[in-house]
Amino acid sequence: MRISRRQTGRRMTVAVLAMLLLACSEKVSLDNFNRLRVGQSYDEVREIVGDPASCDEMVGLRSCAWGNEEHGLRVSFLAGKVVMLSAHNLR
Repeated sequence: MRISRRQTGRRMTVAVLAMLLLACSEKVSLDNFNRLRVGQSYDEVREIVGDPASCDEMVGLRSCAWGNEEHGLRVSFLAGKVVMLSAHNLR
């Protein structure tokens, strides 16, 4: 069976994305979650756990998520400072 260039390209893309997700998930850990504190800035949180997977903003409250559905954390910011932290299935 011969693999086309298109299939090879898709496989490489999937492999690269998987490696990036694994690298990001190393920062989303219980140890790093425990380093987070109410009052920290968005930049301080990013230094600890990296860039968020997503952020939403409503009425001045910014809520960002790291990780995925299996394990991750969510941090809410008001005026650029942490006001709430939550985590699920972190190791």
